[in-house]
Amino acid sequence: MSNVPANLKYTESHEWVRAEADGTVTVGITDHAQEALGDLVFIELPEVGKTYAAGQETCVVESVKAAADVYAPIAGEVTEVNQSAVDAPESVNQDAYASWLFKLKPANADDVAALMDAAGYEAEIAQA
Repeated sequence: MSNVPANLKYTESHEWVRAEADGTVTVGITDHAQEALGDLVFIELPEVGKTYAAGQETCVVESVKAAADVYAPIAGEVTEVNQSAVDAPESVNQDAYASWLFKLKPANADDVAALMDAAGYEAEIAQA
């Protein structure tokens, strides 16, 4: 059973989103996604300062089995990337919620509230 923390928001494309006190959001891939991909070997992160629309491809995670796109859960500007995830892609396999990929400054803070909660995401992956 995948780990789905209740304090996070989720997307249908398996990103998790955590709202931070400074108004930014931290984004990573879910435990379910890293489990489905298998051992990650390469992560390509977005550029800091780049702006994305919700649902736009931001970066790529590659495993020994497949490559998967990671999408912007909401519209916003990338403010920070997690270089340690690039240096050690296996850290995402070890703890998908500690090994975030990037942070966004939301174009509209209300967009976060519209994302799925843990119960909604659990229902989504149960159907898959």
